[in-house]
Amino acid sequence: MKNNQVTFEQKSKNTLLRTFLSSFMIISFFYITPIFINFADKNFYTKEYTNNSKKILAYALNKEEKNKEVIETLNEEEVLFDVYSLDKSETESVYLSAATINKLFKDTEYNLNDVRQNKLVKPVALTLLPNELKMIENTKRRKEFFIQIILPLIIKENNIIKKDRRTLFAIINKSNNTTVELSWLEKKYKQYGVKSKDLSTLKIRMDEIPVSLAIAQAAKETGWGTSRFAQEGNALFGQWTWSGEGLKPKDAKEGEDHKVMKFNILQASVRAYQRNLNTHRTYKDFRKARAELRDSKKLLDSIELSKYLNKYAETGNQYVEVLQKIIKQNKLKDFDDAKLLPSSSDLESLI
Repeated sequence: MKNNQVTFEQKSKNTLLRTFLSSFMIISFFYITPIFINFADKNFYTKEYTNNSKKILAYALNKEEKNKEVIETLNEEEVLFDVYSLDKSETESVYLSAATINKLFKDTEYNLNDVRQNKLVKPVALTLLPNELKMIENTKRRKEFFIQIILPLIIKENNIIKKDRRTLFAIINKSNNTTVELSWLEKKYKQYGVKSKDLSTLKIRMDEIPVSLAIAQAAKETGWGTSRFAQEGNALFGQWTWSGEGLKPKDAKEGEDHKVMKFNILQASVRAYQRNLNTHRTYKDFRKARAELRDSKKLLDSIELSKYLNKYAETGNQYVEVLQKIIKQNKLKDFDDAKLLPSSSDLESLI
C-alpha cells in the first residue's frame, strides 16, 4: 500500500513537472517570437538566396540566357496536383458568420492597425467567406474585414514558396545532390510546369507574389468578397477552367465552355492563383520583371509588377490602373513585409 502511495505521488509530481515545463515553453515562445521574427527577417527572409556555385556548368546561368523561359504546354493535373490535394483534404469546412469571425478577431486581438505597425499577423485561417460581407454597409469596415480574412492565407502561401526557394538554392549550390534532393527537384519541375528540367526556369517561376498585389487582385475579382463566385465557390481570383470543377458565368456567351474554378477552401484558391501567375505563358513578362528585380537586389514592387498583368482581364491596361488604385488608396503595401505568427499546430510540434 505504501509503495502504491509513493508511486502515485511520484507520478503526480512528474505530471505537474511536465505541465509546468509545457506552460513555460508556450509562454516563452510567445515572448521570444517577435524577437525571433525580427532576427530571421534580418538574417534570412529579406535576403534573396543567390547561386554562388561556379563549379557546375549545368547550374551556371549564362548572362545572355538569364530570365528566359521556354514556352511549354502545361499539364494542369501535375501543376495543380497539390492544390487539388489540399482542396480535397477539407471537404467539410465549418461556416462561421461575420459576427462570429469578428468576435474571433477581437478575442485574438487581430486588427490591421496593429499589423501595419508591428508587421505581425495572427494565424487565423478561415476556410470560407461569410455571406454577410455584402451586408456590411460601412465600406471601409467591409474592406478591412475582407483583408483580415485573406491576409494570413496569402502570407502562408508565400512562406511555402520561400521555403522551397531556399531548398532550391541549397541544391544548386552543392556539387553533389542526394537522391532525396533529386526527387524533390523532379516534383517541383512538375509542379511548376518545367518539362525541360531547366533550373534557371524553375528559379524564375518559383517565387513569391507581393502581398499587396494579391490582395488587390482578390478585391477586384470578388468585389471585396461579395461576388457570386467568391461566395459560392471560394473563388478569390476568378480563374478559368475548362476541365475542373467550376461555376458557369451567367453572362457567358454561346459557345464559351469555360467555368470559374471553385474550391472547398479559400487557401486552395490562393495557392491556385499563385501557381497560375508562376506558370502560365500569359504571365511570362511578369515573371521576367520579377526576376530582374531580384537580380537587382530590389524589393518586389506591386505597382511595378502590376504593369505586366494587363492580360489578366479583358479590360487590359484599365485593369492595371484599377489594381494600382486599389493598392494606393488602401495602403496595401503596408502588408508586403508582414510576418505570419506560428499557429497552434506549429507550437504543438515544439512540445
